Amino acid sequence: MDWTDRHCRHFWRQLTHRSRLYTEMVTTGALLHGDIDRHLDYGPEEHPLALQLGGSNPQDLAQCAKLAEARSFDEVNLNCGCPSDRVQNGRFGACLMAEPELVRDCVAAMREVVDIPVTVKQRIGIDHQESFDELRDFVGIVAEGGCEVFIVHARKAWLEGLSPKQNREIPPLNYAWVYALKQQFPHLTIVLNGGIQDLEECEQHLTKVDGVMLGRAAYQTPWLLSTVDSRLFGDKDPAPNREYVIAKLIEYIEIYLASGGRLNHVTRHILGLFHQQPGGRLFRRTLSEGAHLIDADASVLLAALAEVTQRISKESVVE
Repeated sequence: MDWTDRHCRHFWRQLTHRSRLYTEMVTTGALLHGDIDRHLDYGPEEHPLALQLGGSNPQDLAQCAKLAEARSFDEVNLNCGCPSDRVQNGRFGACLMAEPELVRDCVAAMREVVDIPVTVKQRIGIDHQESFDELRDFVGIVAEGGCEVFIVHARKAWLEGLSPKQNREIPPLNYAWVYALKQQFPHLTIVLNGGIQDLEECEQHLTKVDGVMLGRAAYQTPWLLSTVDSRLFGDKDPAPNREYVIAKLIEYIEIYLASGGRLNHVTRHILGLFHQQPGGRLFRRTLSEGAHLIDADASVLLAALAEVTQRISKESVVE
């Protein structure tokens, strides 16, 4: 939420063409009673793209799935992993792991009205759920509704006592259970999520499961995505260097600003582009200090890049 908006996804697409991108979680109420265009608009370059839905009413989810298919999304994903209080109060997110039959019915209702894949993102359990058998049973029951792809965050969600941020860090990772799911359900696509920091770890997990999902690592250290296409898909990487990415972003930014947008809406997602690189801290500071100003334009991004270039030149001279 508030991370993978269309600007973030456009940025990531400069780094990888093959990875599947996911929208922020959109609630069924927001789609059925709110601004559909605001939630469902995206650029054609974002494919393959999945719409992530939050909800627990089968009929409402089916209606939203039809909207997603009409907008040419490549997948509809039902969120059964978000642990926030607001989500629990709406009876969706991670609390749905206590109601596998309801999740099955939600998936079945969506599958009945769309041809695109309907998938589920979940945890390995919640609060009182302590056994692998409960996780296995949840997946088995939901699969009866027609779900063939399960994206499993390898941590439990503690719905009482921990904040959403703490729920991404404190519950211990249990990759073995996700591996075991693949062994139990070889005909299903099992995707592992949670705690993955780099492509070396991705490659290791892919010997045990069908896919991997990156979250915070992709956001905080986005340049790691620049070799995903070659290392994980055997394809050509789209971005030869970071300067190329910035040049492509400036084209996008100028169009967005001309439509009335603000620079920081885009640049807030790229602060980690030069993570652990010479001048990376100056790059972040220049963007953070200048991009939020009312009249900020692409020159702020160029100035941030210049800080990096100057730092690299100084280090080269010293050497």
